[in-house]
Amino acid sequence: MTATTTRKQHTVIDSPYGPLTLVADADGILCGLYMTDQRHRPAEETFGVRDERPFGAVIDQLNAYFQGESTTFDLPLALDGTPFQRSVWAQLQRIPYGETRTYGELAEALGKPNASRAVGLANGKNPVGVIVPCHRVIGANGDLTGYGGGLDRKRRLLDFERGTALF
Repeated sequence: MTATTTRKQHTVIDSPYGPLTLVADADGILCGLYMTDQRHRPAEETFGVRDERPFGAVIDQLNAYFQGESTTFDLPLALDGTPFQRSVWAQLQRIPYGETRTYGELAEALGKPNASRAVGLANGKNPVGVIVPCHRVIGANGDLTGYGGGLDRKRRLLDFERGTALF
């Protein structure tokens, strides 16, 4: 592989939740969606050159989501993580729009009922927030708990999906 084929690309778009940095792998497939001040956000220099070209479909689908015109995403994703992390992220994508699940419910769905902490850790490492809806996971008692983008953003995203957002 040459340096050209291994390069990532990125762009930054505006959203109702602040700027979002979109990152694509060398094949132009989305591998990151990061909010400002996000926990576990990679260093900027790992995002590659700034180039909006590979992100047309991603931007279109995010705009439709934020405008309330779409509740799902249909995009190829290049999620880099352990097999367990990828299984958690796949479960996140099964949580319906406007609904929530607890960490324990996700662990149970994975067939690992005692793994709610591990599910929480994997949830926090989700590299493609919003599209892989880690904001839809709550604590066992119904409280909003950890969110890499901040609890205020999590609350606002959930309120938006439930149709109770106050902008």
